[in-house]
Amino acid sequence: MPTISICMIVKNEEKHLARCLDSLQGLWDELIIVDTGSTDRTKNIAAEYTSHIYDYQWRDDFAHARNYSFSLAHCDYIYAPDADEVLDSTNWQKFLQLKQTLLPEIEIVQMIYVNQHNYQTTENFEKDYRPKLFKRLRTFQWIEPVHETIRLQPVVYDSDIEILHLPNSSHASRDLELLHSLAQKGLPLSARLHNMYARELFMAGTAQDFLNAESIFQTSLQDPARSNDEHMEALCVLARINRLKRNHLEFLSLCLNGIAAAPCAELCLEAGDYYKEMQDYENARDWYENARETPAILDLRCQEQFPFERLNSLKIL
Repeated sequence: MPTISICMIVKNEEKHLARCLDSLQGLWDELIIVDTGSTDRTKNIAAEYTSHIYDYQWRDDFAHARNYSFSLAHCDYIYAPDADEVLDSTNWQKFLQLKQTLLPEIEIVQMIYVNQHNYQTTENFEKDYRPKLFKRLRTFQWIEPVHETIRLQPVVYDSDIEILHLPNSSHASRDLELLHSLAQKGLPLSARLHNMYARELFMAGTAQDFLNAESIFQTSLQDPARSNDEHMEALCVLARINRLKRNHLEFLSLCLNGIAAAPCAELCLEAGDYYKEMQDYENARDWYENARETPAILDLRCQEQFPFERLNSLKIL
């Protein structure tokens, strides 16, 4: 049976850590806790479960912290939970069965991440596969009987294990601050982070968060190297910013150009909100109806929830 290292990075998780580790008891062969600067009882709680507790100097880089935690592992596989994740008894049994039957050629196991919508940030889903269990040392094998080559793609197994994400609060402000900081330092945002930044703004950003992002998304809108999808993300963010700043001509230009190029619920909703602010309720109603019938690209609520709420609000005006 393969052995499993659990590698966690934590900071001020006294409300969650024991609940997470209690739900994983009996599955790990090694537990590694990397603390990134806790000022509460997180390390004291961790010490009740393991002596492998390490301090890490935070450098605004979750990937670097994860890589450091993985470098400390010694077992065959590494499981990487967050402190606000929980395995219930049914999925604990599924995990144990997986451990007992895991084939050595499997290099990554995906598990079903069950997102609680109380604190939406960048996710538009309730359940989604995520890679969670990783083979610590990868072996390379030759494949094909002729013109042989090395298999480069990892062997991935999609399990039916469900992980419950049970946060007590939103991480949106932390994530938005970090994304803004990275961009301000001149570090280019990948297409993935560009999408996440735009999504998190729409799903959890304050007016100030939008205003802070103006120069970043203005640059990406004018960057020919960005994809059409990224240009649309930038256009949606900039439309909201210009509506907030009451730059109406620029707002209408962005909305109309975006809707003409690739209609999305976000821009239709923005147009509806603009006309509502102008007390032009007939046009507002038309745009809210359009939002209901147009796919969202950043926040599903712009198609599935907000237009209905806005239309209902118009009925009482």
